[in-house]
Amino acid sequence: MALAGRGVVVTGAARGIGAAYARAFTAAGADVVVNDLDAGALETTAAELGAHAVPGDASSEEGVEALVAAARDRLGEVDVFCANAGVARGGTEAVDERAWDVSWNVNVMAHVRAARLLVPGWVERGSGTFVATVSAAGLLSIPGAAPYAVTKHAALAFAEWLSMTYGDKGIRVHAVCPQGVKTDMLWNSGAAGRALMEPSAVTPEQVAEDLLVAMEQERFLVLPHPEVAQMYAGRAADPDRWLAGMRRMAAGLPAVTMGTD
Repeated sequence: MALAGRGVVVTGAARGIGAAYARAFTAAGADVVVNDLDAGALETTAAELGAHAVPGDASSEEGVEALVAAARDRLGEVDVFCANAGVARGGTEAVDERAWDVSWNVNVMAHVRAARLLVPGWVERGSGTFVATVSAAGLLSIPGAAPYAVTKHAALAFAEWLSMTYGDKGIRVHAVCPQGVKTDMLWNSGAAGRALMEPSAVTPEQVAEDLLVAMEQERFLVLPHPEVAQMYAGRAADPDRWLAGMRRMAAGLPAVTMGTD
């Protein structure tokens, strides 16, 4: 799709993948609203790009409503919404309820709440694009981080559901599923996370570039690490073999130390 003059919203845009998305959309001529909880860092990024900063919580119902209202006020139309904000919480099934609640609200319900506000208008006019930053963990999994793995699977499922429900009504959906990306989330993932992802980690700019190519080609899955497609196919073809391999891999790793609060 031609991006010049389009209204784009990117959450989690103060740094990392979100900032790279905003930079790429701005360079393509889009009018961009950026959002993040870190208001100070967000203002810096917005000033650098000439984007509109709307700080706040893009996961709560009230926060999403405020963001979409502010974006419509500044852009007129929201043509592309990038649900990029995410949290990485580690631990097993025994991790405390807060880790599950935060993960569910940020990684899944933020997407649902944004779609709830945007999709009716997009269907009425016959166009709109929803971008979900998921993770290869949503296609595969990750040892030692149950809240992250489970909610990223749910984020992928919701993106698939949006596409199958509204794809013939002019709405395009893209699920971005990288493995390691050189961001704070990777550096803070502990020894196990870095051992799994750092060797093949790509830059946020590469993820943004791959997204724009996928948008041009109208592809649902965005895979900055193409090998993930083969892993995903292997998982589907022989789940028992795949699970056995995951157990072997997990046994050789130190504990994942993603945030657990």
